[in-house]
Amino acid sequence: MTLIGKRWVGLVVSQLLTGKKRFSDIENSLPISGRLLSERLKELEELEIVERRVYPEVPVRIEYVLTKRGQELENVIHSIAAWADKWGNSKKGTS
Repeated sequence: MTLIGKRWVGLVVSQLLTGKKRFSDIENSLPISGRLLSERLKELEELEIVERRVYPEVPVRIEYVLTKRGQELENVIHSIAAWADKWGNSKKGTS
């Protein structure tokens, strides 16, 4: 819960569920600063949820992809999204 509860982690993982992405692709799809996105990607790398792939081209191409561990978060992310769709707009105190 500590990991998923961190700001932007769920949305970054959600972006990567559709496949490998460049930093700029993720940054352009979310209202997040480059500094914070970089921080979150590094944290996810350290936890072996995201793999950073560097291609020795000119200019260098860097892509981010979910590891097997990261891919296993798919059901969690979809469940949270479904809950938010159902309850996210409901008024406080109603059921």
